[in-house]
Amino acid sequence: MRSAVVVADTGAPADVHGVHGAAGVTQWACLARRAGLAGDWEAVEWARIPPGGVSGEHLHTRTREVYVLLAGEGEVTLDGRRYPIRAGDAVLTAVGTRHGLRNTGSGPLEWLVIELPADPADGEPDGAVGSTVVRDLRRAGPLDPSAVIGGPLRVLRHVELASGEREFMMADGVDHTVFVVDGGGRAAIGDVRVPLRPGTALTLPLGTAVTLTAGQGGLACVHAELAVRGGGRR
Repeated sequence: MRSAVVVADTGAPADVHGVHGAAGVTQWACLARRAGLAGDWEAVEWARIPPGGVSGEHLHTRTREVYVLLAGEGEVTLDGRRYPIRAGDAVLTAVGTRHGLRNTGSGPLEWLVIELPADPADGEPDGAVGSTVVRDLRRAGPLDPSAVIGGPLRVLRHVELASGEREFMMADGVDHTVFVVDGGGRAAIGDVRVPLRPGTALTLPLGTAVTLTAGQGGLACVHAELAVRGGGRR
C-alpha cells in the first residue's frame, strides 16, 4: 500500500475532562498517530487549556514527550521544579520523568505534542538532563532533541518563509511533521494543493514529499523530523 501525506487540523477539537487527574476541560486534537507511519511515533497532538486551566502532573513510564508552546503563557513542572513558559518555548521530557502544565496567562494556552514510545531499559544518552525547557525555539533551533532525551527525533525547529518563498521536504529515511503556527499559503503534494492556515498539520510518512509555499503574509511553522530505523518500511 502506498504511503500518503496525513493532513489534519485543529478546527474541531474534542473536549477532554480531567486530564491526568486535573479538574477542568482540555481541548484536544490528534493530528497523526503511529498507524501508517514508518517511524517510531506514538502520536502528534494539539491541546489547549483556558486561563487557570491545568494539565495534571504525571509520570512518563513508557514515552518521551516534546511540547512546543504555540500561544499564551504558563508554568511547567518538571520533576518537582517549576519553570515559566510562553509561546515559542519547547519542553523536552525523557522517559521516567514527571511533568505537568498550568495556564497562568489571561488567554488560552496552546501547545503541540510529539510523543514517542521508549523502553525505560534503554535509558537516556550520556549527559542527558531528562527534562529541559528550551527558550524561544525561533532563536535556539534547529535542535537535535536526541542529544537530550534520546530516541529517533532528530530535528525540531521553527520555520519562517517570506511571501512566495518555498521549502521542499522529502521523507527519505525520515518521517516529517509540520504544524502551521501563523500566516498561510499552500502545500503541493503531487498534483494536489492543500491550503495552509494556522492549525493545519501535515505529517509525511516515508517515501512522500511536499512543497510548502508561503502566502502574501508569510508562513510560520513548527517542523519535526524523525529518523526511521533501518531506513523504514512501507
